[in-house]
Amino acid sequence: MFTFLGCFSSGQVLAAQKKKAKTMAELAARYDSSSCQECHEEIYEQWENSLHARPLYGTGRTAPTIITAIEKGLKRFPYSGVKDIKDIKVKHLMICAKCHLPQLDEATDDVAREIVETLYTWKKALQEGDDDLADEMEEKLNSLNIGCLVCHQKKAIIHPWVDGPVDPKAVYGKDEYEHEFEEYPMVKKAPALGESIFCGQCHGLGPNFELEHPSQCATLYGSYLYAYIPEGGHESCQDCHMKKSGLGHDMQAYRDETMIKMALDVDVDAMSYFWRKNKKEGVIPLAVVNVEIFNKAGHVIPDG
Repeated sequence: MFTFLGCFSSGQVLAAQKKKAKTMAELAARYDSSSCQECHEEIYEQWENSLHARPLYGTGRTAPTIITAIEKGLKRFPYSGVKDIKDIKVKHLMICAKCHLPQLDEATDDVAREIVETLYTWKKALQEGDDDLADEMEEKLNSLNIGCLVCHQKKAIIHPWVDGPVDPKAVYGKDEYEHEFEEYPMVKKAPALGESIFCGQCHGLGPNFELEHPSQCATLYGSYLYAYIPEGGHESCQDCHMKKSGLGHDMQAYRDETMIKMALDVDVDAMSYFWRKNKKEGVIPLAVVNVEIFNKAGHVIPDG
């Protein structure tokens, strides 16, 4: 069967059917996964420690990078329509939010501006040493996250023409069964949940040509698909990042010690010697250091 990543996912169709959220709090409530914790405590605790739990803040680098995209990108693009943060709309933020907050397509432009205002308030608070306000803004940013309902519902069906559209009254997993939860009484099967293409929806192929203004940031799946697989690689993202790592739903970036050990072989060879430079400066200690780094990962490093 021939399948492909189409221009419109089932999640996008679902977003078009939903009433637009008008505030960050409303959007956060729509995708609040805290109720999952009662039955899936271990998985939830893993997720809480992951970067998916703080996609707008990240390791502390994501938030300022989004601000940079606004200041050095949107405000400088002559036809973006953005001269001030009050001009920001959802379509502008989607160059980042397509991956960092895909549910933003279910929100009004007011929510996009509220997110940006929160980012700038966080930055100013840090600069002024107001730690309490900075922490408050960080917490507000992290209320919007890539939680259970993003992966196990909104993004669960990649090929709706084959597998049917997303059922808003269900959550998705590897099998179908009754779900003891009133709001989502059924677990339905997401055929691609354990395959790399599922992760490729965000950790992408390169330019997001479906956006009004394509951006090229996440190229991880493209690297995996066009470099690792042709060389005989056969493991999926989930195989390495969830199973072999032992991290489960605690998704981490390339700076995590566990991921570094899995992804890289580093060989260092050093030789010291003394060099008599001249009569005035005398003998100078020097060293020759050779460092070889071998990438064992199924994709380029670093990347998103």
